[in-house]
Amino acid sequence: MRRVLWSEDALGEFVSVVAYIARDNPGAARRVADRIDRTVSDLAVMPSGRRGRVAGTYEEVIPRLPYIVAYALRRSPSGDEEVVVLCVIHGARDWPKNAWPQSRQPNSE
Repeated sequence: MRRVLWSEDALGEFVSVVAYIARDNPGAARRVADRIDRTVSDLAVMPSGRRGRVAGTYEEVIPRLPYIVAYALRRSPSGDEEVVVLCVIHGARDWPKNAWPQSRQPNSE
């Protein structure tokens, strides 16, 4: 199994998404967090998804949710392959080719 690392930006986006949902529905927030976490954990076993819109990345759509996890595969110093989660983005956001969305935090537009 590959080691999973979260970038600071991705972890901040994940926490922000869950906190935003929790304001209205804490139970739904837990379910969203669990589903995102499960999807990322599955990437450690079997990376999947489509080629990312940013070069060198991949995108995995979270099942039954409007979120996308962008990630990269890299080699650790020991030579093992790692999954690096780069961002968690709502699928409805504007996403220009070869760039991340300008504002990746919910409600920061």
